[in-house]
Amino acid sequence: MNPPPQSSAESSTARTGSDAADATAEGELAAYRLRRERELNSLYTTARSLTALGEVDEVLHSIVRHAHELIGSDFAYLSLLDAEGYLTVRASAGTISSEFSSGRMPPGTGLGGRVIESGAPFWVSNYREAQGLPHDPTFDLLVPREGLMALLGVPLMVGERAIGALFAADRTERPFEKDEVALFSAFAGHAAVALNNARLYEESRVALRRLEDAYRTIEDQVTTMERAAAVHEALTHAVLTGGGPGDIAQLLVEHLRGTVTVRDRDDEVLAIRFPRGRDGDADADQNVPPDMPADVLPDVSRDATRDMPSDVPRDVCEEARDTGRCVSTRGADGYFRSVVAVRPGGNHFGFLSLARRAAPEPADVRMLERSAQIMGLLFLMRDARAEAEERVRGELLMELMSRSPLHPAQRDRALARGVDVDHLDVLVVVDCPERTASEVVRQLKPLSTERSGLAGEYLGRATMLLHADDVEDVARTLHRRLRRTLGVPVLVVADRIAGERSRAFTLTQRCVKVIRSLGENDRGASAQQYGMYALAFDPDRSGDLDRFLADSIGTLLEYDRRRSTGLVATATAYFAHSGNLSRTARALHVHLNTLLKRLDRIGSLLGEDWRSPDSALRLQLALRLHELRAAVDASAPDTSG
Repeated sequence: MNPPPQSSAESSTARTGSDAADATAEGELAAYRLRRERELNSLYTTARSLTALGEVDEVLHSIVRHAHELIGSDFAYLSLLDAEGYLTVRASAGTISSEFSSGRMPPGTGLGGRVIESGAPFWVSNYREAQGLPHDPTFDLLVPREGLMALLGVPLMVGERAIGALFAADRTERPFEKDEVALFSAFAGHAAVALNNARLYEESRVALRRLEDAYRTIEDQVTTMERAAAVHEALTHAVLTGGGPGDIAQLLVEHLRGTVTVRDRDDEVLAIRFPRGRDGDADADQNVPPDMPADVLPDVSRDATRDMPSDVPRDVCEEARDTGRCVSTRGADGYFRSVVAVRPGGNHFGFLSLARRAAPEPADVRMLERSAQIMGLLFLMRDARAEAEERVRGELLMELMSRSPLHPAQRDRALARGVDVDHLDVLVVVDCPERTASEVVRQLKPLSTERSGLAGEYLGRATMLLHADDVEDVARTLHRRLRRTLGVPVLVVADRIAGERSRAFTLTQRCVKVIRSLGENDRGASAQQYGMYALAFDPDRSGDLDRFLADSIGTLLEYDRRRSTGLVATATAYFAHSGNLSRTARALHVHLNTLLKRLDRIGSLLGEDWRSPDSALRLQLALRLHELRAAVDASAPDTSG
């Protein structure tokens, strides 16, 4: 059945409707193409603008600003992966919550975690109700504050690695078209390249800055080394040409612009030098601490500075000595004080210190430490010369004590050192059990130099030869000086030389033993003061002592020798306790009956009147001399020359 034929009017109307539909479709296509062209133009324009930026932060903010404008979302933000794998918001545009702009998403959570793991775009029309996304509770608290609803995320890829994600978000529920996702992904690709270039550019700039800093550091170090080498050369030259602590201090003042002080091991000032402004230069005066007296001259003497306040706290000095390094501290007056110990070979010689307003630089510290080493060399050279001189003086003393008459060469050597051997008429022996003889001699030698004498060790004793008019006075003076320097009890005995020096030595050192046996261990005296005991220490009178002892207690000595008894000891204890029988028995550790039997035996040997006043006095003296002789003979054997 054929359709009824259309009229011409109906046919015309149908063609008109078809043409209108085609026109509408063509218009929509043209509009779509125009919109796409604008989007692409915007995309490439944005990409070109990103490539012109260099700073990372500037690129980040530019990316989110262009992304916001390009896709027309309510807001956009960009997150980068940190060292712990967290996605941290680095830049945003259109956000209203400050907390959201610092949000942080743990690895593998949220839409961002899905984008990073897959390396592909992902979106949800309603983030809060999105299923299958592992939500982070902390981030979810920020979502309602920002009003986030629809969310699109695309990865920022550098090669095959995702470095972060770019997000577009709306505050209303909506889908994201494929074209929007594709456009946003394309933009993210350009953005990732621009961001990576900015990172590389920043790393290059940082590397360049580090290189420049390293170059400047090398230049500074070279300058410092050249300066230090010049100072070291000047210091060495000063020492080798006979310079002293003051010369070294002056060199340091010129280079360090501060007040330099040199102290010895006893904390006495050897030298102090001020900056040149001491006489009017205000800038240099700022480096002169207020505790330094203005009237002290640059070339101060030890006496002039004995009472000067210490320029460095004691605990700082102790730390410098213990560590061997320079130690600095800032005082309440605002001045920095740096100190380094002078300790060559581990031996402490003193301190070198610097005081000034400015804090010490590392180069200044090294210069001080090196100067302390040079100062140590100076002190070692000084001590070596002194030791050589002392050795010669000690040899002279040995020759004088062991040889008579004097050889002309001895006289010449002594005179070259200011010693007239013909005037050395006093011999001194020093005994100090708590110090070695060499330690005592070390303290005795400067005292001998003061008196144009000689000191040394002779037969194990600290010995001194000198000239003195008053023997007792010189013994007391030497005892007082040695007691202070040694810090322990010391016996000093002096005797006038009459005849051989070796005989004077024997008498004096035996007198020392007698004095110590008498219970004295800390005094200065002459041998003449103990003349009543000369029988005990004068070997030339040993015959007299033998006869006296034989006449007085000879029978007791012989009885003890033959029968191994203790009658002499019993008599000695009896008189020592004033005849008190109980105390005497306790002292001898015997029973009272035993003591009475011994006393009866003594009476039978000496006579019943042995306890009478005259007999007792003679007997007590004999017993005391016998005791002193035993003490002297028990010591090291003497040589009487």
